[in-house]
Amino acid sequence: MRGAAAVTGPKIELHVHLEGTVGPATLLAMARRNGEALPAHTVEGLAELYRFRDFSHFIQVWIMTTNVMRTEADFRQVVVEYAAQAAAAGAVYVEGIFSPWYRVHRGVRVEEIFHGYVDGAIEARERYGVEVRLTPDIDRVLPVDEAMRVADWSARFADRGSERLVVGLGLGGPEAEYPPEQFAPVFARAARAGLAAVPHAGETVGAESVRGALDALGARRIRHGIRALEDPALVRRLADERIVLDVCPVSNLRTRSVATLGEHPLRALQAAGVACSLATDDPAMFGTDLETEHAVAAGLGVRARDLYAAGVEGALCDEPLRARLRRIGAETDWDAAEQVARSAAPAALARLDPAVLAR
Repeated sequence: MRGAAAVTGPKIELHVHLEGTVGPATLLAMARRNGEALPAHTVEGLAELYRFRDFSHFIQVWIMTTNVMRTEADFRQVVVEYAAQAAAAGAVYVEGIFSPWYRVHRGVRVEEIFHGYVDGAIEARERYGVEVRLTPDIDRVLPVDEAMRVADWSARFADRGSERLVVGLGLGGPEAEYPPEQFAPVFARAARAGLAAVPHAGETVGAESVRGALDALGARRIRHGIRALEDPALVRRLADERIVLDVCPVSNLRTRSVATLGEHPLRALQAAGVACSLATDDPAMFGTDLETEHAVAAGLGVRARDLYAAGVEGALCDEPLRARLRRIGAETDWDAAEQVARSAAPAALARLDPAVLAR
């Protein structure tokens, strides 16, 4: 273990949108070298634009960010820069999400996207010791035939030599209007190629969305999944089948999926036997990071060792790497790590909740 991991414990993050990790300084540099226009021309101006206001504004910023990314070097840089941040917080394993269809639709070659992200994953390991795996995302608004293209690209670029770095296929976008069932053929094709299903569900829609992700898509994990708590039978199923939920408390607060962090269902899900990992979702846009998320979880009474164990269980990695992650956890002084997180919890909770109440 290196850096902050020795103090706050090792971390596994299974749900981070790589486009949502790009900060204002990097965005400005990319825009200048790619000749892309931005609505602000200084880091300070972009930082103010990034300040979360509501979900519609978040989507506008996300589109602005992704439109600036155009070259293999851009995509590689995004992975490497986030790996540096994550490593500083103690991360040893990260699964990064990215949405390739919109970039290809704007004229970026698919090879640039996948090669850039995969090369970034390799460089992240070499420079920071963080293992990065990739899970391309399908937007629910896409027609099924276009979603199939994303599945095929993901299968085509999954392997680099003898190593698989693209390990899963996700499903994001507006849950209410686009239930998962229509994408069942897409995820069946991905499964035949060895890609696990890791869809978003149970964030803005309840139990039916989670059930659809499980039954129609064969979900290996659920991204978010917090509204499963509304259905005790579904909660028992998640616990019995060891379906890991990738929980993102600050994201849920920002998007008003929860009213306050004190009401977040993470602790209740854990108490019901559901394995929950912890993640940032879109950290640059939601004003969070891994340390903040762990402080919030500690404030809810959730133990870091349990979050780490769920991350190991849910990771889409090969068994030798999983065994190595388990060893890291076994060698950690969790009592000391959790004490540090608990001490940071009051300030994190106080800083975040008033920001939402003031909107």
